[in-house]
Amino acid sequence: MKRSIIIAMAIAVLAVNAGCKGKEKKDAKTEEVPHSEEHENTNMVMLSEEQLKSINIAIGSIEDKQLTASLKANGILQVPNQNKASISPVYSGVIKSILVQPGNPVRKGQVIATISNPDFIRAQSTYLEVSAKIGLAELELKRQQELNAGNAGSLKNLQAAETELRTLRTSKSTLEQQLHLMGINPNSISNGKLVSVLSVTSPINGVVSNVLVKMGSYVDLTTSVAEIVDNSQLHLDLFVYEKDLPKVKNNQLIHFTLTNNPGKEYDALVYSLGSSFEGESKAVSVHAKVQGDKTGLIDGMNITAAISLNKVTVPAVPSDAIVTYAGQDYIFIQTEKKPEENKNKQDVKQGKDAHEEKGTWFERVPVAKGTTDVGYTEITLLKEVSKDAKVVVKGAFFVLAKMTNAGGHDD
Repeated sequence: MKRSIIIAMAIAVLAVNAGCKGKEKKDAKTEEVPHSEEHENTNMVMLSEEQLKSINIAIGSIEDKQLTASLKANGILQVPNQNKASISPVYSGVIKSILVQPGNPVRKGQVIATISNPDFIRAQSTYLEVSAKIGLAELELKRQQELNAGNAGSLKNLQAAETELRTLRTSKSTLEQQLHLMGINPNSISNGKLVSVLSVTSPINGVVSNVLVKMGSYVDLTTSVAEIVDNSQLHLDLFVYEKDLPKVKNNQLIHFTLTNNPGKEYDALVYSLGSSFEGESKAVSVHAKVQGDKTGLIDGMNITAAISLNKVTVPAVPSDAIVTYAGQDYIFIQTEKKPEENKNKQDVKQGKDAHEEKGTWFERVPVAKGTTDVGYTEITLLKEVSKDAKVVVKGAFFVLAKMTNAGGHDD
């Protein structure tokens, strides 16, 4: 009997304890609700007058801007082959002097190196000998003509004299052409002033990109002495995919920057569209001539370009007004609304009514970005706002920092 009473009392105690624990859990859940409500509105932030002044907040509006839509493309700077030169000597010889270094500007016809060879002297000597023989051959022909006129000469001798003179004149003409190719004026050696050193000259204006020989090197017709590039004729080779090709036309303006140095922007103008795909890709070459200042541009540099398309009028804000947080783009608008859930929280933490604190409230509004041009970016509002909404156009990053820092502190 006693044992039954003890068991009944133990069951009663366990039941009471279980009821108390259930009540505690229920109370705990009840207390958690207002805590979560404190963070319901995380798109509102207030800045005091001092904060507004210290971070220099500027207020503007959503404007209707005429922006130029653009097509992004990658490419490379190229110089046409007719504006490049790989200079080789016309005759073989030994390098006697090098008069330029890589990076030196040169003019068309400027001497960049000299070469020497004993054969140069021989060619000039042969020319002088042939010139002298022509004089004698002319006298002999005249004499044979006179003898033949008086029936005192032989027709065979007259014909031999004519043939000899023609042969010598042909030889002289051939030697003259050789001397011109050497850069020697045949008239300048008539007095015995023979040239022992030949000049290698540049065929174009440009800049020396490479010198490929050394002093004393032997060079022949297949040896390249130096390379010259005329960067004034730089153009872009852009790669545009098939789906975007109909958007590109001649005379379209291109803004581009160097891929490895995007600090400066350059301009180019489309002048030709490719008619075949590049390799295995579905990209087509678009050629554009670089306009204006070409300082810092070199053949072979990679570039990132924006091809200007049609101008459109769209709602836009200064690009600095847009901030990105957690993968979403936002703008901040000034608002008269105050989040009700913040009132109780501030009363508890600060011991005063939230409405007593002076400042300006801002609301974070999600947007989708579009075309960017002349410092403005097209936006599509993902939440409805009034047409005359005031937007933070300068200092939006600091407003976002204030909002996220405040949220982290509350948490």
